[in-house]
Amino acid sequence: MEAPSVSDEAQTAGSPATFREVFAADEFRFLFVSVALSWIGDYIAKAAVTVLVYRETESVALSAAAFAVSFLPWLIGGPLLTTVAERHPYHRVMITTDLIRMALIAVVATPGLPVWAMISLLFCTTLANPPNQAARSALMPTVLTGDRLIVGLSLIASTGQLAQVGGYIAGAAIASVNPRAALLLNATTFAVSALVIRLGVRARPAATTPDRRQHLLRETAEGFQLVWRTDVLRAIAILVWTVPLFAIVPEGLAAAWAAEPGVSDSERGLAQAMIMAASPTGYIVGGLLIGRLVRPGRRRRLIRPFAVIAPLALVPTLLDPSPPVVAVLAGVCGFAVAGLLPVTNGLFVQALPHGYRARAFGVIATGIQVGQGAAVLVTGLLADRFDIPTVVGLWSLTGAVVISLALLRWPAEERFDAAIAAVAAAPGAATGTATGGGSSTAGTGTAGTTETPGTSAAGSSAGAAASNGNPVPQARDAQQADEVGRA
Repeated sequence: MEAPSVSDEAQTAGSPATFREVFAADEFRFLFVSVALSWIGDYIAKAAVTVLVYRETESVALSAAAFAVSFLPWLIGGPLLTTVAERHPYHRVMITTDLIRMALIAVVATPGLPVWAMISLLFCTTLANPPNQAARSALMPTVLTGDRLIVGLSLIASTGQLAQVGGYIAGAAIASVNPRAALLLNATTFAVSALVIRLGVRARPAATTPDRRQHLLRETAEGFQLVWRTDVLRAIAILVWTVPLFAIVPEGLAAAWAAEPGVSDSERGLAQAMIMAASPTGYIVGGLLIGRLVRPGRRRRLIRPFAVIAPLALVPTLLDPSPPVVAVLAGVCGFAVAGLLPVTNGLFVQALPHGYRARAFGVIATGIQVGQGAAVLVTGLLADRFDIPTVVGLWSLTGAVVISLALLRWPAEERFDAAIAAVAAAPGAATGTATGGGSSTAGTGTAGTTETPGTSAAGSSAGAAASNGNPVPQARDAQQADEVGRA
């Protein structure tokens, strides 16, 4: 194992990692390009599919169904699909799922395809999203450690928001001329993404070796149990499930909000665009500024205030402001969300034992996806009976109260440090073989603790459990998880 680098020592002293240090990690650059390509293609395709289905059927309901189908895999099988990612090498999971999505999207672009077949193929395409995203999330702590992990997560999250805005605009523009061309462009981005991963991400053994596998449902349940019985993981899960329930509402109700009395017909399109783009824009600005300029220790201390600010920023909608003011409020909300999610995400993955990361990612991602959909549905139903500013304002005020109460049980910083240290000290953690053959190091570094080098060095040496061909017994996984829970 290499000696700590100068940047590691600087981060231990409290200074934030730089973008240059993050992009100095070769594998991160390839992962970054891959995810950016996939996201841009995805959002272009979403815009194109809605246009294509509407042209074929002239049905708003079917067009909306084609858009909403991308959320279904998380609802009906997200945790199971992410558990699959633990059973295979992460780079292979990402390459395979990219190629599957490439092929299916190319078929969707076939002229004359019935609408029911189109929607069915889109659903099959999105089934590849959970394992792909889980594999990438589980790999990140191996590629980056310490504060570089937090800054890297901020960069990826901000890029995702930028891809959403740019992808929707580009998709709508291309789809107005040729929606099938937009779908073929999406297929191409998946092909290039797979090639990028193949060329730039090292092959590592699967986190769960074949002789260690159990029933898929049991492995999935273990992911839920680990998150729920570990105090720091449970606290993070509750927070990241709760905050998006309130932050998503302006975006979800933007179309109806722009149609409220007082907004002229000619201004409605612009008003909707402003409201929908405001939160992602705020997230981009917040993610980049806070990730780069705020010291690691201070970022941790800002988690709680930002969690309350996110819904609180939307409470002034009770005064029925104009759409530009609503956009500003939504932007502030997005900025606050960017101030807490990358930090909590970094703490979460560092406190997870190797072999549980993809499963735990599935737990968190499913909760966020389902929660956001439910929040938009509930507020939409309320907005049918009451005016939208009142619904959003009171919903947000309730959110500020609920989050404040949840934060009363937020663990002290020492608890997070202890949980991360317990993972790092567990048998095989230093070499990434806690579950018999992976190369990840969940606890190798965090702000304020001793770190190992950040890029692929941490995963380059095989641990004793793997080198002698004897996987760590299953009982040790449970013991390791219990150590994290008691930390």
